[in-house]
Amino acid sequence: MTKKENNDTSQKPDVQFKSLNIIEPILKAVNEEGYTIPTPIQVQSIPIVLLGIDLLGCAQTGTGKTAAFAIPILQLLSANKTYHKKRKVRSLIVTPTRELAIQIGESFSAYGRHTGLTNTVIFGGVSQAPQVNALHNGVDIVIATPGRLLDLMNQGHLNIRDVEIFVLDEADRMLDMGFIHDVKKILAALPKKRQSLFFSATMLPAIVKLASTILHNPLKVSVTPESLTVDIINQKLYFVDKGNKSALLLEILKDKNIKTALVFTRTKHGANKVVTFLLKHNITAEVIHSNKSQNARQRALSNFKAQSTRVLVATDIASRGIDVDDLQYVINYEMSNVAETYVHRIGRTGRAGAEGTAISFCDAEEKEYLRDIEKLIAKKISVVEGHPFPLIDHNPVKAPKQQQGRGGSGHNRPRRFGKDAKKKWSGKPKNRSKKA
Repeated sequence: MTKKENNDTSQKPDVQFKSLNIIEPILKAVNEEGYTIPTPIQVQSIPIVLLGIDLLGCAQTGTGKTAAFAIPILQLLSANKTYHKKRKVRSLIVTPTRELAIQIGESFSAYGRHTGLTNTVIFGGVSQAPQVNALHNGVDIVIATPGRLLDLMNQGHLNIRDVEIFVLDEADRMLDMGFIHDVKKILAALPKKRQSLFFSATMLPAIVKLASTILHNPLKVSVTPESLTVDIINQKLYFVDKGNKSALLLEILKDKNIKTALVFTRTKHGANKVVTFLLKHNITAEVIHSNKSQNARQRALSNFKAQSTRVLVATDIASRGIDVDDLQYVINYEMSNVAETYVHRIGRTGRAGAEGTAISFCDAEEKEYLRDIEKLIAKKISVVEGHPFPLIDHNPVKAPKQQQGRGGSGHNRPRRFGKDAKKKWSGKPKNRSKKA
Protein backbone atom coordinates (compact mmCIF):
# COMPACT_ATOMS: atom_id res chain seq x y z
CA MET A 1 0.00 0.00 0.00
CA THR A 2 1.16 3.49 -0.67
CA LYS A 3 0.44 6.23 1.81
CA LYS A 4 -1.71 9.23 1.00
CA GLU A 5 0.18 12.18 -0.40
CA ASN A 6 -1.14 15.62 0.49
CA ASN A 7 -4.57 14.04 1.08
CA ASP A 8 -4.99 13.79 -2.68
CA THR A 9 -8.02 11.58 -3.39
CA SER A 10 -8.15 12.33 -7.08
CA GLN A 11 -6.90 8.89 -8.07
CA LYS A 12 -9.12 6.87 -10.35
CA PRO A 13 -11.58 4.64 -8.46
CA ASP A 14 -10.10 1.51 -9.99
CA VAL A 15 -6.85 2.04 -8.05
CA GLN A 16 -8.53 2.80 -4.73
CA PHE A 17 -9.08 0.24 -1.97
CA LYS A 18 -12.81 0.87 -2.08
CA SER A 19 -12.89 -0.62 -5.58
CA LEU A 20 -11.82 -4.01 -4.17
CA ASN A 21 -15.16 -4.50 -2.37
CA ILE A 22 -13.58 -4.30 1.06
CA ILE A 23 -16.07 -4.00 3.92
CA GLU A 24 -16.39 -0.69 5.73
CA PRO A 25 -14.78 -1.68 9.09
CA ILE A 26 -11.60 -2.82 7.33
CA LEU A 27 -11.62 0.05 4.84
CA LYS A 28 -11.88 2.46 7.77
CA ALA A 29 -8.88 0.85 9.48
CA VAL A 30 -6.83 0.94 6.28
CA ASN A 31 -7.57 4.65 5.89
CA GLU A 32 -6.63 5.24 9.52
CA GLU A 33 -3.28 3.64 8.80
CA GLY A 34 -2.77 6.26 6.11
CA TYR A 35 -3.13 4.01 3.08
CA THR A 36 -5.38 4.58 0.10
CA ILE A 37 -3.80 3.00 -3.00
CA PRO A 38 -3.28 -0.79 -3.12
CA THR A 39 -0.02 -2.22 -4.43
CA PRO A 40 0.00 -4.60 -7.45
CA ILE A 41 0.14 -7.73 -5.28
CA GLN A 42 -2.87 -6.47 -3.31
CA VAL A 43 -4.86 -5.61 -6.43
CA GLN A 44 -4.26 -9.11 -7.79
CA SER A 45 -4.57 -11.15 -4.58
CA ILE A 46 -7.43 -9.65 -2.58
CA PRO A 47 -10.25 -10.47 -5.06
CA ILE A 48 -8.96 -14.05 -5.46
CA VAL A 49 -8.80 -14.70 -1.72
CA LEU A 50 -12.26 -13.18 -1.21
CA LEU A 51 -13.63 -15.76 -3.67
CA GLY A 52 -12.31 -18.55 -1.44
CA ILE A 53 -9.83 -19.77 -4.06
CA ASP A 54 -6.37 -21.12 -3.22
CA LEU A 55 -3.57 -18.72 -4.12
CA LEU A 56 0.05 -19.17 -5.16
CA GLY A 57 1.81 -15.81 -4.74
CA CYS A 58 5.30 -14.94 -5.86
CA ALA A 59 6.30 -11.77 -4.02
CA GLN A 60 8.89 -10.66 -1.52
CA THR A 61 8.35 -8.58 1.61
CA GLY A 62 8.09 -4.88 0.85
CA THR A 63 5.53 -5.39 -1.91
CA GLY A 64 2.56 -5.13 0.45
CA LYS A 65 2.19 -8.90 0.62
CA THR A 66 0.99 -9.06 4.23
CA ALA A 67 -2.01 -6.83 3.57
CA ALA A 68 -2.70 -8.86 0.42
CA PHE A 69 -3.70 -11.81 2.60
CA ALA A 70 -4.54 -10.14 5.95
CA ILE A 71 -7.31 -7.90 4.57
CA PRO A 72 -9.29 -10.62 2.75
CA ILE A 73 -8.84 -13.11 5.62
CA LEU A 74 -10.28 -10.59 8.06
CA GLN A 75 -13.17 -9.95 5.69
CA LEU A 76 -13.97 -13.64 5.16
CA LEU A 77 -13.89 -14.39 8.88
CA SER A 78 -16.02 -11.32 9.63
CA ALA A 79 -18.69 -12.53 7.22
CA ASN A 80 -19.18 -15.71 9.23
CA LYS A 81 -18.45 -14.91 12.86
CA THR A 82 -18.69 -17.68 15.42
CA TYR A 83 -20.10 -17.11 18.87
CA HIS A 84 -18.70 -20.06 20.79
CA LYS A 85 -17.86 -19.36 24.40
CA LYS A 86 -14.27 -20.18 23.52
CA ARG A 87 -13.18 -19.03 20.08
CA LYS A 88 -11.61 -21.60 17.80
CA VAL A 89 -8.56 -20.90 15.67
CA ARG A 90 -10.06 -20.21 12.24
CA SER A 91 -6.99 -18.92 10.40
CA LEU A 92 -3.35 -19.95 10.78
CA ILE A 93 -0.42 -18.03 9.30
CA VAL A 94 2.97 -19.77 9.49
CA THR A 95 6.10 -17.72 8.89
CA PRO A 96 9.81 -18.52 9.40
CA THR A 97 11.04 -15.84 11.83
CA ARG A 98 9.90 -14.18 15.03
CA GLU A 99 10.27 -10.71 13.55
CA LEU A 100 8.00 -11.54 10.63
CA ALA A 101 5.44 -13.17 12.91
CA ILE A 102 5.30 -10.07 15.11
CA GLN A 103 4.94 -7.74 12.11
CA ILE A 104 2.17 -9.85 10.60
CA GLY A 105 0.40 -9.84 13.97
CA GLU A 106 0.65 -6.05 14.07
CA SER A 107 -0.90 -5.86 10.60
CA PHE A 108 -3.84 -8.09 11.57
CA SER A 109 -4.41 -5.98 14.68
CA ALA A 110 -4.28 -2.74 12.68
CA TYR A 111 -6.53 -3.76 9.78
CA GLY A 112 -8.91 -5.73 11.99
CA ARG A 113 -9.33 -3.23 14.82
CA HIS A 114 -12.98 -2.58 13.92
CA THR A 115 -13.96 -6.18 13.15
CA GLY A 116 -14.00 -7.66 16.65
CA LEU A 117 -11.70 -10.48 15.50
CA THR A 118 -8.75 -11.43 17.71
CA ASN A 119 -5.26 -12.70 16.95
CA THR A 120 -2.18 -13.82 18.80
CA VAL A 121 1.44 -14.35 17.81
CA ILE A 122 3.35 -17.50 18.76
CA PHE A 123 7.14 -17.77 18.57
CA GLY A 124 10.03 -19.25 20.49
CA GLY A 125 12.78 -17.62 22.51
CA VAL A 126 10.39 -16.21 25.12
CA SER A 127 8.17 -17.62 27.86
CA GLN A 128 5.22 -19.54 26.46
CA ALA A 129 2.91 -18.55 29.33
CA PRO A 130 1.38 -15.39 27.73
CA GLN A 131 0.92 -17.25 24.45
CA VAL A 132 -0.77 -20.19 26.20
CA ASN A 133 -3.06 -17.83 28.13
CA ALA A 134 -4.13 -16.12 24.90
CA LEU A 135 -4.91 -19.49 23.30
CA HIS A 136 -6.91 -20.66 26.31
CA ASN A 137 -8.95 -17.45 26.18
CA GLY A 138 -9.69 -18.19 22.52
CA VAL A 139 -8.49 -16.42 19.37
CA ASP A 140 -9.66 -16.31 15.77
CA ILE A 141 -6.26 -15.96 14.10
CA VAL A 142 -2.86 -17.40 15.04
CA ILE A 143 0.40 -16.19 13.51
CA ALA A 144 3.24 -18.56 14.37
CA THR A 145 6.75 -19.79 13.73
CA PRO A 146 6.89 -23.57 13.14
CA GLY A 147 8.87 -24.71 16.18
CA ARG A 148 6.82 -23.08 18.94
CA LEU A 149 3.58 -23.87 17.09
CA LEU A 150 4.32 -27.60 17.08
CA ASP A 151 5.53 -27.42 20.67
CA LEU A 152 2.24 -25.95 21.89
CA MET A 153 0.26 -28.38 19.76
CA ASN A 154 2.16 -31.32 21.28
CA GLN A 155 1.47 -29.97 24.77
CA GLY A 156 -2.25 -29.85 24.03
CA HIS A 157 -2.56 -26.06 24.25
CA LEU A 158 -3.58 -25.63 20.63
CA ASN A 159 -5.37 -27.56 17.93
CA ILE A 160 -5.80 -26.48 14.33
CA ARG A 161 -8.64 -28.83 13.34
CA ASP A 162 -11.02 -25.92 12.69
CA VAL A 163 -8.71 -23.77 10.56
CA GLU A 164 -10.59 -22.39 7.57
CA ILE A 165 -7.76 -20.38 5.96
CA PHE A 166 -4.11 -21.41 6.09
CA VAL A 167 -1.21 -19.23 4.97
CA LEU A 168 2.38 -20.38 4.43
CA ASP A 169 4.45 -17.22 4.17
CA GLU A 170 8.07 -16.89 2.98
CA ALA A 171 8.07 -20.54 1.86
CA ASP A 172 11.53 -20.38 0.29
CA ARG A 173 12.99 -18.98 3.50
CA MET A 174 11.20 -21.73 5.39
CA LEU A 175 13.02 -24.34 3.30
CA ASP A 176 16.36 -22.52 3.62
CA MET A 177 16.04 -22.62 7.41
CA GLY A 178 15.30 -26.34 7.48
CA PHE A 179 11.63 -26.14 8.47
CA ILE A 180 10.33 -28.48 5.78
CA HIS A 181 9.65 -31.38 8.18
CA ASP A 182 7.90 -29.06 10.65
CA VAL A 183 5.74 -27.71 7.83
CA LYS A 184 4.74 -31.24 6.83
CA LYS A 185 3.72 -32.02 10.43
CA ILE A 186 1.60 -28.87 10.53
CA LEU A 187 -0.06 -29.73 7.21
CA ALA A 188 -0.93 -33.21 8.51
CA ALA A 189 -2.82 -31.65 11.45
CA LEU A 190 -4.84 -29.23 9.31
CA PRO A 191 -8.34 -30.12 8.04
CA LYS A 192 -8.49 -31.32 4.46
CA LYS A 193 -11.23 -28.84 3.64
CA ARG A 194 -9.67 -25.39 3.87
CA GLN A 195 -8.50 -22.45 1.79
CA SER A 196 -4.71 -22.25 1.43
CA LEU A 197 -2.49 -19.32 0.47
CA PHE A 198 1.16 -19.87 -0.37
CA PHE A 199 3.70 -17.06 -0.71
CA SER A 200 7.34 -17.22 -1.75
CA ALA A 201 9.88 -14.73 -3.08
CA THR A 202 11.28 -17.35 -5.46
CA MET A 203 9.75 -20.28 -7.32
CA LEU A 204 12.52 -22.86 -7.42
CA PRO A 205 11.53 -26.50 -8.17
CA ALA A 206 11.51 -27.45 -4.48
CA ILE A 207 9.13 -24.56 -3.76
CA VAL A 208 6.79 -25.52 -6.59
CA LYS A 209 6.79 -29.12 -5.36
CA LEU A 210 5.88 -28.04 -1.83
CA ALA A 211 3.13 -25.76 -3.13
CA SER A 212 1.59 -28.64 -5.06
CA THR A 213 1.12 -30.58 -1.81
CA ILE A 214 -0.66 -27.65 -0.13
CA LEU A 215 -2.79 -25.97 -2.80
CA HIS A 216 -5.84 -27.17 -4.71
CA ASN A 217 -6.41 -25.67 -8.16
CA PRO A 218 -4.73 -22.39 -7.19
CA LEU A 219 -4.61 -19.16 -9.11
CA LYS A 220 -1.15 -17.62 -9.38
CA VAL A 221 -0.16 -13.99 -8.90
CA SER A 222 3.37 -12.71 -9.31
CA VAL A 223 5.25 -9.52 -8.63
CA THR A 224 8.81 -9.99 -9.82
CA PRO A 225 11.08 -8.96 -6.96
CA GLU A 226 14.15 -8.49 -9.11
CA SER A 227 12.60 -5.88 -11.38
CA LEU A 228 11.02 -4.08 -8.45
CA THR A 229 14.35 -3.86 -6.68
CA VAL A 230 16.27 -2.66 -9.71
CA ASP A 231 13.71 -0.07 -10.71
CA ILE A 232 13.15 1.55 -7.33
CA ILE A 233 16.41 1.35 -5.37
CA ASN A 234 19.51 3.42 -6.10
CA GLN A 235 22.31 0.85 -5.95
CA LYS A 236 25.96 1.83 -5.44
CA LEU A 237 29.09 -0.31 -5.32
CA TYR A 238 32.40 0.44 -3.58
CA PHE A 239 35.39 -1.75 -4.39
CA VAL A 240 37.45 -1.81 -1.18
CA ASP A 241 40.03 -4.01 0.52
CA LYS A 242 38.60 -6.18 3.28
CA GLY A 243 40.73 -4.49 5.91
CA ASN A 244 39.43 -1.02 4.99
CA LYS A 245 35.71 -1.73 5.11
CA SER A 246 35.29 -0.34 8.63
CA ALA A 247 37.07 2.88 7.69
CA LEU A 248 34.91 3.22 4.57
CA LEU A 249 31.76 2.67 6.62
CA LEU A 250 32.84 5.42 9.00
CA GLU A 251 33.54 7.71 6.04
CA ILE A 252 30.08 7.12 4.56
CA LEU A 253 28.38 7.71 7.90
CA LYS A 254 29.93 11.19 8.06
CA ASP A 255 27.06 12.16 5.77
CA LYS A 256 24.53 13.70 8.14
CA ASN A 257 21.76 13.04 5.62
CA ILE A 258 22.02 9.37 6.60
CA LYS A 259 19.75 9.51 9.64
CA THR A 260 19.62 5.73 9.97
CA ALA A 261 21.27 2.84 8.13
CA LEU A 262 20.71 -0.90 8.16
CA VAL A 263 24.06 -2.70 7.76
CA PHE A 264 24.30 -6.37 6.73
CA THR A 265 27.10 -8.84 7.43
CA ARG A 266 27.30 -12.53 6.60
CA THR A 267 28.16 -13.71 10.12
CA LYS A 268 27.15 -12.99 13.70
CA HIS A 269 30.80 -12.49 14.66
CA GLY A 270 31.22 -9.96 11.86
CA ALA A 271 28.09 -8.10 12.96
CA ASN A 272 29.38 -7.87 16.54
CA LYS A 273 32.73 -6.52 15.33
CA VAL A 274 31.06 -3.79 13.25
CA VAL A 275 28.94 -2.65 16.21
CA THR A 276 31.98 -2.57 18.52
CA PHE A 277 33.86 -0.47 15.96
CA LEU A 278 31.00 2.00 15.50
CA LEU A 279 30.44 2.43 19.23
CA LYS A 280 34.16 3.09 19.65
CA HIS A 281 33.75 5.96 17.18
CA ASN A 282 30.70 7.41 18.96
CA ILE A 283 28.08 6.17 16.49
CA THR A 284 25.02 4.66 18.17
CA ALA A 285 24.67 1.09 16.93
CA GLU A 286 23.02 -2.16 17.92
CA VAL A 287 23.08 -5.68 16.53
CA ILE A 288 20.32 -8.14 15.69
CA HIS A 289 21.03 -11.81 15.00
CA SER A 290 19.94 -15.26 16.14
CA ASN A 291 22.21 -15.35 19.20
CA LYS A 292 20.40 -12.38 20.71
CA SER A 293 17.36 -12.97 22.91
CA GLN A 294 13.96 -12.09 21.53
CA ASN A 295 13.65 -9.18 23.94
CA ALA A 296 17.06 -7.83 22.92
CA ARG A 297 16.18 -8.11 19.23
CA GLN A 298 12.86 -6.33 19.66
CA ARG A 299 14.47 -3.62 21.77
CA ALA A 300 17.16 -3.04 19.15
CA LEU A 301 14.55 -2.87 16.37
CA SER A 302 12.35 -0.49 18.38
CA ASN A 303 15.31 1.81 19.08
CA PHE A 304 16.20 1.79 15.38
CA LYS A 305 12.64 2.61 14.33
CA ALA A 306 12.60 5.47 16.84
CA GLN A 307 15.97 6.65 15.43
CA SER A 308 17.55 6.60 18.89
CA THR A 309 19.92 4.05 17.33
CA ARG A 310 21.47 5.30 14.12
CA VAL A 311 22.88 2.01 12.79
CA LEU A 312 21.35 -1.44 13.08
CA VAL A 313 23.70 -4.26 12.09
CA ALA A 314 22.04 -7.53 11.07
CA THR A 315 22.82 -10.92 9.62
CA ASP A 316 20.93 -12.48 6.72
CA ILE A 317 18.56 -14.31 9.08
CA ALA A 318 16.96 -10.91 9.66
CA SER A 319 16.97 -9.74 6.05
CA ARG A 320 13.26 -10.48 5.62
CA GLY A 321 12.25 -9.76 9.17
CA ILE A 322 13.02 -6.05 9.42
CA ASP A 323 10.21 -3.74 8.40
CA VAL A 324 10.99 -0.07 9.00
CA ASP A 325 8.91 2.68 7.42
CA ASP A 326 10.89 5.17 5.32
CA LEU A 327 14.25 3.40 5.75
CA GLN A 328 16.42 5.09 3.12
CA TYR A 329 19.80 3.35 3.46
CA VAL A 330 20.92 -0.27 3.43
CA ILE A 331 24.65 -0.99 3.50
CA ASN A 332 26.05 -4.38 2.55
CA TYR A 333 29.23 -4.40 4.62
CA GLU A 334 29.85 -7.85 3.18
CA MET A 335 28.43 -9.04 -0.12
CA SER A 336 25.91 -11.82 0.20
CA ASN A 337 27.16 -15.16 -1.07
CA VAL A 338 23.62 -15.95 -2.28
CA ALA A 339 22.36 -13.64 -5.02
CA GLU A 340 18.71 -13.87 -3.98
CA THR A 341 19.65 -12.80 -0.45
CA TYR A 342 21.10 -9.57 -1.84
CA VAL A 343 17.66 -8.79 -3.28
CA HIS A 344 16.01 -9.47 0.07
CA ARG A 345 18.58 -7.38 1.95
CA ILE A 346 18.22 -4.27 -0.14
CA GLY A 347 14.46 -4.78 -0.23
CA ARG A 348 14.37 -3.36 3.30
CA THR A 349 14.58 0.07 1.64
CA GLY A 350 12.58 1.52 -1.26
CA ARG A 351 9.43 -0.02 0.15
CA ALA A 352 5.98 0.84 -1.20
CA GLY A 353 7.43 3.25 -3.74
CA ALA A 354 9.59 5.24 -1.30
CA GLU A 355 13.14 6.32 -2.13
CA GLY A 356 15.94 4.00 -1.14
CA THR A 357 19.70 3.63 -1.51
CA ALA A 358 21.65 0.38 -1.26
CA ILE A 359 25.42 0.68 -0.79
CA SER A 360 27.60 -2.41 -1.17
CA PHE A 361 31.24 -2.98 -0.20
CA CYS A 362 33.02 -5.53 -2.39
CA ASP A 363 36.53 -6.83 -1.76
CA ALA A 364 38.55 -8.93 -4.20
CA GLU A 365 37.33 -12.26 -2.85
CA GLU A 366 33.68 -11.16 -3.17
CA LYS A 367 33.78 -10.36 -6.88
CA GLU A 368 32.40 -13.81 -7.64
CA TYR A 369 29.35 -13.04 -5.46
CA LEU A 370 28.96 -9.72 -7.29
CA ARG A 371 28.87 -11.46 -10.66
CA ASP A 372 26.07 -13.75 -9.47
CA ILE A 373 24.09 -10.80 -8.11
CA GLU A 374 24.39 -8.75 -11.30
CA LYS A 375 23.37 -11.78 -13.34
CA LEU A 376 20.26 -12.23 -11.19
CA ILE A 377 19.14 -8.59 -11.30
CA ALA A 378 20.19 -8.27 -14.98
CA LYS A 379 21.93 -5.00 -14.27
CA LYS A 380 25.41 -3.64 -13.56
CA ILE A 381 25.57 -1.91 -10.19
CA SER A 382 26.95 1.62 -10.42
CA VAL A 383 30.56 1.76 -9.18
CA VAL A 384 31.66 4.71 -7.01
CA GLU A 385 35.09 5.91 -8.11
CA GLY A 386 37.53 8.16 -6.30
CA HIS A 387 36.63 7.26 -2.73
CA PRO A 388 39.37 7.35 -0.02
CA PHE A 389 39.78 3.57 0.28
CA PRO A 390 40.04 2.07 -3.22
CA LEU A 391 40.69 -1.61 -3.78
CA ILE A 392 44.46 -2.15 -3.91
CA ASP A 393 44.96 -5.85 -3.32
CA HIS A 394 43.20 -7.42 -6.29
CA ASN A 395 44.63 -10.90 -5.70
CA PRO A 396 44.85 -11.55 -1.95
CA VAL A 397 46.62 -14.70 -0.89
CA LYS A 398 44.06 -17.13 0.40
CA ALA A 399 44.87 -18.82 3.68
CA PRO A 400 45.46 -22.56 3.22
CA LYS A 401 42.57 -24.74 4.27
CA GLN A 402 43.40 -26.58 7.45
CA GLN A 403 42.17 -29.98 8.39
CA GLN A 404 39.85 -29.72 11.30
CA GLY A 405 38.90 -32.29 13.87
CA ARG A 406 35.52 -32.62 15.44
CA GLY A 407 36.01 -29.62 17.67
CA GLY A 408 37.12 -27.43 14.78
CA SER A 409 40.49 -26.59 16.37
CA GLY A 410 42.09 -26.10 13.01
CA HIS A 411 45.43 -27.69 13.97
CA ASN A 412 47.13 -29.11 10.92
CA ARG A 413 47.26 -32.69 12.03
CA PRO A 414 45.74 -35.92 10.81
CA ARG A 415 42.41 -37.04 12.22
CA ARG A 416 42.41 -40.34 14.07
CA PHE A 417 39.61 -42.80 14.51
CA GLY A 418 38.89 -45.88 16.56
CA LYS A 419 40.84 -46.83 19.67
CA ASP A 420 43.65 -44.37 18.91
CA ALA A 421 41.31 -41.34 18.74
CA LYS A 422 41.94 -40.22 22.31
CA LYS A 423 45.68 -40.80 22.34
CA LYS A 424 47.89 -37.76 22.46
CA TRP A 425 49.43 -36.77 19.12
CA SER A 426 53.19 -36.89 19.36
CA GLY A 427 53.88 -35.32 16.00
CA LYS A 428 55.51 -38.52 14.77
CA PRO A 429 53.89 -41.30 12.79
CA LYS A 430 53.44 -44.55 14.67
CA ASN A 431 55.04 -47.73 13.40
CA ARG A 432 52.03 -49.96 12.94
CA SER A 433 53.90 -52.87 11.31
CA LYS A 434 53.10 -56.18 12.96
CA LYS A 435 55.82 -58.48 14.26
CA ALA A 436 56.44 -61.53 12.14
